[in-house]
Amino acid sequence: MTKFLLILHIVAAVVALGPVAVAASMFPPVARRAFASPGEGDAVATLRVLNRICKVYALVAIAVPLFGFAVAGVMKVNGQTWVVVSIILTVAAAAVLGALVLPRQTALLKPGEGTATVKDAKLLAMYAGIFNLLWVAVAVLMVLRPGAPPHH
Repeated sequence: MTKFLLILHIVAAVVALGPVAVAASMFPPVARRAFASPGEGDAVATLRVLNRICKVYALVAIAVPLFGFAVAGVMKVNGQTWVVVSIILTVAAAAVLGALVLPRQTALLKPGEGTATVKDAKLLAMYAGIFNLLWVAVAVLMVLRPGAPPHH
């Protein structure tokens, strides 16, 4: 059962978080291109697709911590430091996505009509980078499991 849940957890992370990480990272440069050529419809259409990918896969990504809690419960590692820190980083990543990335993407969706600027796109790039780095840290913790007894 442990291996099955672990496989579900890993597959959910790859399938759900991968697209969000890539789409969130692609959004700012496309937004800057849209600012440079406001009449170009392709850039705005691409922004809409990238935003939709982020929103839809963010909802699918809820499965990642759910399977993670299930795995941790079966493995009886819930209180271990690496699990607690992973949970905190996961909550931080979700907060960055929900409070900083997605709202700014929405604001940048209409580059010619709103008050958004190239500076906003650069700020969004930073937030997307923070989101991605938080997930890298979680992945490192999942592999290294600092403070956990050695596993064979």
